[in-house]
Amino acid sequence: MAKVVKANLKMKIRGGQASAAPPVGSTLGQYGVNMMDFINPFNEATKGMQGQEVTAHITIYDDRSMDFRVVGTPTDDLIRSKLGIQKGSGRPNSEKIDKRLSQQALAEIAQVKAGDMNADDVEAVKKMVAGTARSMGVEVDG
Repeated sequence: MAKVVKANLKMKIRGGQASAAPPVGSTLGQYGVNMMDFINPFNEATKGMQGQEVTAHITIYDDRSMDFRVVGTPTDDLIRSKLGIQKGSGRPNSEKIDKRLSQQALAEIAQVKAGDMNADDVEAVKKMVAGTARSMGVEVDG
């Protein structure tokens, strides 16, 4: 018999730094799951992303067990750090940011994001990243 899903959660947590403190402890505690069953495997799985903010998708079942998968740093955060900017444009259609995303930078971000997206083709991921950049008011070379 399949497990019944009790909750689907999304939490932003720094890689390798999950602890019983909020938001992790308070969120998982309300579903009655053992938070150490999440904290230790999460920290182990994300130790290579130490300090980077990652998103954890957590599925909690009615038998108090859980599964999680880690999605890397959000695309817009990668674009901002690559260009050294604090935020995107509030009006991306009329106000552009005076920095451009090169094809090389686009390819590097796409390489990082390819594992998170359900696309095998890096060219397809590059198009998604370019779309995110344009929605932030960042022009893409080429």
